[in-house]
Amino acid sequence: MNTSAPRRVLGRLATGTGTVAILFVLIFAVILTINPSFAEPASLMTFVKQAAPLVVLAIGQYFVIVSGEFDLSVGSLVGAQVVLAALLIDGEESLTVGVIALMLVIGALVGLVNGAITTVLKVPSIITTLGMMLVLFGAIRLLTGGAPTGSLSDAFRVAGRNGIENVPWIGTVPWSALIIVALGAIAVLAMRSPGGRTLMAVGDNTTAARFAGVRVGRVKITAFILSGLLATVAAILIGGYAGVTAKVGDGLEFDAITAVVLGGVVLGGGRGSVGAAILGAFTVEALFTLFNQLSVQSTVRPVAQGVIIIAAVAYAARERSNRATPSPLPATPRADAATT
Repeated sequence: MNTSAPRRVLGRLATGTGTVAILFVLIFAVILTINPSFAEPASLMTFVKQAAPLVVLAIGQYFVIVSGEFDLSVGSLVGAQVVLAALLIDGEESLTVGVIALMLVIGALVGLVNGAITTVLKVPSIITTLGMMLVLFGAIRLLTGGAPTGSLSDAFRVAGRNGIENVPWIGTVPWSALIIVALGAIAVLAMRSPGGRTLMAVGDNTTAARFAGVRVGRVKITAFILSGLLATVAAILIGGYAGVTAKVGDGLEFDAITAVVLGGVVLGGGRGSVGAAILGAFTVEALFTLFNQLSVQSTVRPVAQGVIIIAAVAYAARERSNRATPSPLPATPRADAATT
C-alpha cells in the first residue's frame, strides 16, 4: 500500500499554512453558526474591507521578520500618516495626490532610518523600531495637541471605502480587496525571485550569507523600506474605511506580528511564506470578529495575541535549537576488535 500521498498531505497540514488554514476555517464555521447572515456577499466584502489594512501590514512585517528583524513602528506610522494626511488635505480634493505621494516618501524614509540604525549602528531592531514608534507617537501628539484636526478628502477615502459596484452574485467588490490581491501576488513573485531567496538566506544565517558575498545591510534596509511603504498603503486604506480618530493605528504593530507568526513565519527569520502571513492576517481578523460576535471583553484580545506570540517564540527557539544540535558521530571501531 502506497502511503506517500497521505504523508505528503499530513506534511502540508503540519506546516504553518496548513495549520492556520484549518484554524481560519474553524473560526469562520463558529462565526457562521452564531450569525448565518455573515455568509452573505455584502458581509463577507465588509469583512475583507476591514481586514485589508492588517493584511497589507502583515505583508510588510513578513519581509522584516523573515530577514531576522522586527518592526514595531508600523502602528504609529499608520496613525501618523492618517493624522498628517487629514491635517494637510483638510477636505481639499486637489491636494489628495500630492499628499499621498508625500506619505509614501515619509514611509520609505522611516523604513530607511530604521534599517540604517539597525544595520549600520548595530542597534537591535526591536529597540530601534520601539524608539521610532515613540518618536512618531510623540511628534503627532505634539503637532495636533492630542486631537486630530482637518479632514480627509473623498478622493483619499475611495481606496478604503468604495469599490466596483453591481458585480454579479457579489454586489460591490471593494478596491481594498483588489489592492491586497495585487500586493499579495507581487510579494509572492518577489519572494520567488533571486532577491527573495537572498532575503530568506539572510534571515536563516546572516554570517553564511555575508561570507557568500551578500550585502546583508542593504537587504535588511530594503525589507524595512518595504515595511514602511506598505504601512503607508495600510494608512490609506484604514483612513478611507474608518476615517481619522485619536487612536488610529494603535496596536496594529502587534496585530501584524501576531498575524505573521500565526501563519507559521518563524521569529528570527529564514522560514515562512507570504501566503501564510496573509492567511494569518485574515485569521486574526476573523478571531477578533468572533470575539465581537460573542461579546467577549476587549481585554481578551491582547491576552490571545500574547499567547500566540509567546507560543511562536517558543516554537522558533526549539526549531533553531534542533537545527543547531550536531548529529551524533558514528561509532568508531574498537582497537581490540580490529585485532581479533
